[in-house]
Amino acid sequence: MSSIRTRLFVILVAATSVIWLSAVCWIYVGTRNQMEDVLNSRLQEAAKMVLSLVPQSGVAAPQRDKLPELLNEAPLYEHQLSCQIWSIDGRLIAKTSGTPSAQLSEIKEGFSSRTVDGQLWRVYTIEDSVKGIRILVGDRLELRNHLILELIKTVMSALLLVIPLLAALIWTSLDRELKPLRVIAADLTARGGDDMRPIGVKNAPLEVAPLVASLNSLLTKVQMARKRERDVTAFAAHELRTPLAGLRAQAQIALATDNEATRKGALRQMLVAVDRTARLVRQLLAMAKLDSSSLSVRNVQFNPGVLIRDIVTQLPSSDLHAVDIDQNLAGMSIETDRDLLTLAIRNLHENAANHMQKPGTIRWFANISSGNASLCVEDQGPGIASEDLPLVMNRFFRGRNKTELGSGLGLSIAATALNAIGAKLTLTNRDDRAGLRAEIRFQHAAATLRFDREANDDRSENRDQPCRSSATA
Repeated sequence: MSSIRTRLFVILVAATSVIWLSAVCWIYVGTRNQMEDVLNSRLQEAAKMVLSLVPQSGVAAPQRDKLPELLNEAPLYEHQLSCQIWSIDGRLIAKTSGTPSAQLSEIKEGFSSRTVDGQLWRVYTIEDSVKGIRILVGDRLELRNHLILELIKTVMSALLLVIPLLAALIWTSLDRELKPLRVIAADLTARGGDDMRPIGVKNAPLEVAPLVASLNSLLTKVQMARKRERDVTAFAAHELRTPLAGLRAQAQIALATDNEATRKGALRQMLVAVDRTARLVRQLLAMAKLDSSSLSVRNVQFNPGVLIRDIVTQLPSSDLHAVDIDQNLAGMSIETDRDLLTLAIRNLHENAANHMQKPGTIRWFANISSGNASLCVEDQGPGIASEDLPLVMNRFFRGRNKTELGSGLGLSIAATALNAIGAKLTLTNRDDRAGLRAEIRFQHAAATLRFDREANDDRSENRDQPCRSSATA
């Protein structure tokens, strides 16, 4: 597993080394050019100085023998330079010690480069026709390169000293700046499984702050999820205890009595308890499925009227209510996840049926406005108190008008399932009479009600009467 600190250290040290090497190359090129100018100027000055020491009579006989002495006495930079004095007619008159006898340059005046005795020379030539002499001053390029290399060695020595110091500073800085991450890791390692406190890091860098915020958000979500699981477990234990205790009591009554009517009554109560327990278990399983991270949505196209009719047919029938399905639903199609919509419709229908304690009608219809349609169901029960409306879709909230079969999960399951397919559940009390109206509004583009072409006429005729009953299940 690679380390961020190690990678940053290698990158920074490598970048620093590259910058230093680039600087050395730049210094080498710049120094070489400047030294060429300086040394060329030195050659020119030395040649002019030697020329100024030669008498005006030039190479006349008395002075010719004195020129070698004069040349040796000239301060030619501690003999680092070589000098030759030639007559214009091509005779070597004098030269400094260590200077080759061959002519250093063949040009009459100016700078030139020439190889003499296997060595490359840089030469400056100056000629005086009055004195009849030509002065050549030169130095070996090997000496120039030696000076430049000595300078580069000095810079490289400094580099070899500075790079380790920079590496130590970089490592120390990285260690210090990454300390908040080690503090977070140590804090999380030392915590117990139930410790969901927010992570606090003082003076955390800006780059670490988003990580801390994300971890704190995750801890909050985990804490809420665990609380929800504990609530579900506690609720399930409480809710299952009552019907199971009643089931046991009714079974004991049925076994103990010889009265046929009492026995039948006890068996009927056992069926009620079984139905309540089965519904609760089914809702708990549905809620666990909706909470699962592996929940996937598979969109298919189908007819919502047929789906509602199938759901109503599968549910236990009751003499207290009838079910009307709007004829407009037969001419509509929808593209969404069939299983999730089935789960929502089933719980909405059961919720409506359980709250109708008096004879009445449950109506399923399409609410059409501005070309958009939504699914609606209305019952004739007591409705929901206005102060309970914002809370009834919370899990385990039963409200004031609760029933014996209710568990406080039906509306929550329906809302969660609809939210997964991009729909929204809206609950309102009916204005025309007592009862509740639940409306499914599809917000996602792939989950919208559409009219089939052959149903266009029915749509226009029933736009103002969306709740007309056409079928009874």
